[in-house]
Amino acid sequence: MLIESSEAVSLPAYLILASLLFCIGVWGLINSRNAVRVLMSIELMLNAVNLNLMSFSSYLDGELIRGQVFTVFVITVAAAEAAVGLAILLSLYRNRVTVDMESFNLLRW
Repeated sequence: MLIESSEAVSLPAYLILASLLFCIGVWGLINSRNAVRVLMSIELMLNAVNLNLMSFSSYLDGELIRGQVFTVFVITVAAAEAAVGLAILLSLYRNRVTVDMESFNLLRW
């Protein structure tokens, strides 16, 4: 079943959804004391950016794939960030037996 142009979702709807996802990610980043939730909030913010890139790419330059290329780059960076972040959290959990952000004071004098 093909979607006709009158039934297609408009650009402002995608932008509103992406801004809501980004705001939820910022709220989770600020209010969370759990390190795993902080990483999940960062991933949510990166996915909101990906949604913006894809929607602008689809609506502004339909033939070119600039937005898709940047989205693949952001997904690659997000995967590397998640792997490094989880490795650091696993190391901190082995040493401190907690993932509470308040108890991580390894860099303080």
